[in-house]
Amino acid sequence: MIRSMTGFGEAELDSPAGRLRVEVKTVNHRYFNANIKTPSGLDRLEGPITEALKRYVQRGHVSVYLSLARRDGARDTGVRPDLEKARAYLVALEALRHEMNVSGAVNLEMLSRFPDLFRGPETDVAVEVDPALVTQLVETAAAATRALREAEGERLAADLSARLDAIEGELAAVAARAPTRLLELRDRLREQVRELAAQVDVDEDRLAREIAYLAERWDVNEEIVRFRSHVELFREALAADGSEPVGKRLGFLSQEMQREANTIASKANDSAMARSAVALKEEIERIREQVENVE
Repeated sequence: MIRSMTGFGEAELDSPAGRLRVEVKTVNHRYFNANIKTPSGLDRLEGPITEALKRYVQRGHVSVYLSLARRDGARDTGVRPDLEKARAYLVALEALRHEMNVSGAVNLEMLSRFPDLFRGPETDVAVEVDPALVTQLVETAAAATRALREAEGERLAADLSARLDAIEGELAAVAARAPTRLLELRDRLREQVRELAAQVDVDEDRLAREIAYLAERWDVNEEIVRFRSHVELFREALAADGSEPVGKRLGFLSQEMQREANTIASKANDSAMARSAVALKEEIERIREQVENVE
């Protein structure tokens, strides 16, 4: 079982501070990368949120939005300055002006440019939000996200399996054509040599060695064997239990299949095999595009 890296989940519940809501969205990314947005004063929950996410999502860019709808009348709605922090800013700015020997005075307009000097009512509820409730909420949303990723993963697996079937068909065509192609090349070379032999003496032993060399140079049996091994390993990864991410492994195997397809194309020297090599590379490219979205 594989999972897509595209998913969405949401959850909400009531708390003493108000209605908590979490949205989790995931998209492609090579590694686990979390972007967490919380109401002012709740940034201390980013650590527990990240840990909860990792239990459900191992790879991808994850966006988490935590919101809090305050209960009516729970607190006043005024905005108040953080006087202690404002005094610290004032002292720091005066020291900077003195040390840098710059003109001008520190004034209210300058201090107002620091947004963290002002506290809204949501800041006061930070202590009232139970981290365990937030963790529970995130896990619920993350579980829904994972379920969606698994459902999309099933569709991806079906498509990838169909691509592998097409690849195996082309490999069978290459394997069937390769021996015949070598015999035809051998006979063509001998015919060309016989035409030249009427004018030039030919060393039969040397000719036999050259034909053997060309046959070895154009042989694609090793590439076919390795290619089939990569396909088998790819299928095994698709059928894994999903306990670990397989996206990177599938990406590596698709690169190795691309390598073998390129070698077969370079050794083809035959129109039918060249067409099969092109078809192989087309299917592999489609696989690589799909694997970009596999966890």
